[in-house]
Amino acid sequence: MNIIQLYTGCIAHAAYYLESNGEAAIFDPLREVAPYVERAAQNNATIKYIFETHFHADFVSGHLDLANQTGAQIVYGPTAKPKFNAHVATDGELFTVGDYKVKAIHTPGHTLESTCYLLIDEHGKEHGIITGDTLFIGDVGRPDLAQHVISDLTPDLLAGYLYDSIHNKLLPLPDSLIVYPNHGAGSACGKNMSTETTDTLGNQKRTNYALNPTLTKAQFTKQLLDGQRTPPGYFPENVLLNIGGYEPFNTILERGLHALPIASFTQKITNAMVLDTRSPNAFAAGHIPNSLNIGIDGNFAMWVGALIKGVKQPLLLVTDKGREIETITRLSRVGYDNVLGYLQGGFDSWKENNNPVETNTRISASEFEQQHQPSVLVIDVRNESEFEAEHVEGAVNIPLDYLQANLNRIPQNEPFILHCAGGYRSMIASSILQANGYTQFSDVEGGFAAIKKTSIPITTFVCQKIKTEYA
Repeated sequence: MNIIQLYTGCIAHAAYYLESNGEAAIFDPLREVAPYVERAAQNNATIKYIFETHFHADFVSGHLDLANQTGAQIVYGPTAKPKFNAHVATDGELFTVGDYKVKAIHTPGHTLESTCYLLIDEHGKEHGIITGDTLFIGDVGRPDLAQHVISDLTPDLLAGYLYDSIHNKLLPLPDSLIVYPNHGAGSACGKNMSTETTDTLGNQKRTNYALNPTLTKAQFTKQLLDGQRTPPGYFPENVLLNIGGYEPFNTILERGLHALPIASFTQKITNAMVLDTRSPNAFAAGHIPNSLNIGIDGNFAMWVGALIKGVKQPLLLVTDKGREIETITRLSRVGYDNVLGYLQGGFDSWKENNNPVETNTRISASEFEQQHQPSVLVIDVRNESEFEAEHVEGAVNIPLDYLQANLNRIPQNEPFILHCAGGYRSMIASSILQANGYTQFSDVEGGFAAIKKTSIPITTFVCQKIKTEYA
């Protein structure tokens, strides 16, 4: 079967391109749709359908732009109520793509409209299943997101629906099916996702905790809800964009691609946030006061969504030369469409015009080793699970996405050391702290990975990991 997974690592997202006999279908497309259109054109194929597994929370789908450009039909599962022209499938409905068949299987739980798509080849053999956020590799979709859009839903209610979907719809399917999920490790849509992005359904039945057939609904619900982190604030806003529509991507790109000279840029700062997407080291060496550093070479869009409140926030960009389009594109993936422009000439032009510049203190792990004393406060901005596994002895854990809400825990007039896993997140934290008046701290370049190579005492949580299989 001719199916291609198109994986975008920075938001841990997988779209799928299916093609047969001159017809194609796209599943869960990203905002920028040119790659899908170009692939179909190269193969002399017509995009017939755009299948959506659900109304996504963690990214803005490209369904509307793709439909407008190709004439393809948008398809959602049962109960979906999009505010634009789309076909709402019935449970079990079959769609033809060339010599292939696509069968809609309604699997509510992650959301009410969540639907999987069974892929049937030209010989009538069931080849694989596109599972969206219903089933991941190693996990299932969290059931606490739809409640932020539909107030009378509860996580327990949705978890019960998901339990029924798994037991009544997915577990009876053949073990040979290939599972094609919408996300991989790093996505906030689940808590235990594998770094693998496909697997057989049979192996998932044996190893995925949520597919254990012996679990009762109550046990399943408890296991699923335990340990779920608070969803990022932009999730409900992305859902509403996916339901109600949004501006075309080309409009967003055209509006944001304005090279602003110093005078224009400075004039707009009063009513906008300066987002500096350069590397942590470049930012530390010099940056515009009160700017937020989220490096483009990392999980950029995820951290933008987690840390910048409101997708309509006006943004002014400071980027490396030639990365303006990439930055605007990646912002648009999570609905941050209000880019007012970028600094013409980059940070160098700011500095050359004698504007005020701030720096951050970065120290090496060996310098941290020399400075380390039990009395020195160490703040670790990694996630709770990373911290619990191992951390600097005596360190305080304040995960980056909770930093702003926990500034009262950090003394403003005492020195402290800041670190993450490798130095990316700690520089984001540094920019937040500096903008809030903190100056007496140092950030460890190389993060915990470098610290572990020193003599600094590490506390390790020892846990014997056993591969679980269910008969």
